Amino acid sequence: MYLQAIKSTKIAPAIGPYSPGVKLGDFVYLSGQLGIDPYTGELVDGDIKAQTKQVMENILTILKEIDLAAHHIVKTTVFMADLAEFTQMNEVYASYFNEPYPARSTVQVAALPKNAKIEIECLVLDTLAYEQGGCDKCQEDCSTCGE
Repeated sequence: MYLQAIKSTKIAPAIGPYSPGVKLGDFVYLSGQLGIDPYTGELVDGDIKAQTKQVMENILTILKEIDLAAHHIVKTTVFMADLAEFTQMNEVYASYFNEPYPARSTVQVAALPKNAKIEIECLVLDTLAYEQGGCDKCQEDCSTCGE
């Protein structure tokens, strides 16, 4: 099968019949992550900032399982229970990225699982082969060797 499930024992287990992430070729799709503490399995106490921080930490934990990081994220969708908390969310969210920032959509929803304030899903591109010097044959841009 071409689709590879991405799992981690360092985050809380999925609360439904889905994978935390799946990889297909160079594309990685992360399911929406909540601010769930991986040790307790419960939503973290606190405001939108605390939940956003935990969401981002959960995302990074999943990415680390396949040796990727925040700079590999190309698109996020942020689901918020209350857009009035956008500025506080954005402050924490921004601290996890450098330019060029990923594309992003942010929408307010009626409710989220576990009464969460935020959920973030990601589209990720695995560019490790290109970052590490190209293909195995020439260690450069593959246009050099024709592969």
